Amino acid sequence: MAKVELKKPVVEEISNSIKDAAAVVLVNYKGINVEQDTQMRKELREAGVVYKVYKNTMMNFAFKGTACEDLCQHLEGTNALAVCAEDATAPARILAKYAKTVPTLELVAGVVENAYYDKAGIEALSQVPSREELLGKLLGSIQSPITNFARVLNQIAEQQA
Repeated sequence: MAKVELKKPVVEEISNSIKDAAAVVLVNYKGINVEQDTQMRKELREAGVVYKVYKNTMMNFAFKGTACEDLCQHLEGTNALAVCAEDATAPARILAKYAKTVPTLELVAGVVENAYYDKAGIEALSQVPSREELLGKLLGSIQSPITNFARVLNQIAEQQA
């Protein structure tokens, strides 16, 4: 069997994973130890992020003609791909958390909602809270004025009683 025949399924796997993804983040994983990598992969998996190491040439073929084509310029060294179909900030948020403890782990670039982000853009995106946190804050901000209004009405009722 020719080498091309063996590479085709891998390229198709990458293409299928990035096709409908909300976020695709390229990370340089050099220097991470097994324990840290295992913990990071577990946390990524729990957040619904697929994290996998592919050859740069395979990713290059898969990215051609897609929204991820801009990532091809970064395909040098030890790269891994973090893909999430649901939460657009999860890969960047979790990887940035581990990049703080592992100095050699580096966010390279990414594509979120079909828009290319360089290293600075991905790091900025990693600061955005998760969807659940944002919904909680929204609910709290909606609930706060109602609660305060109820307290005022209660105090007025107590004063008149």
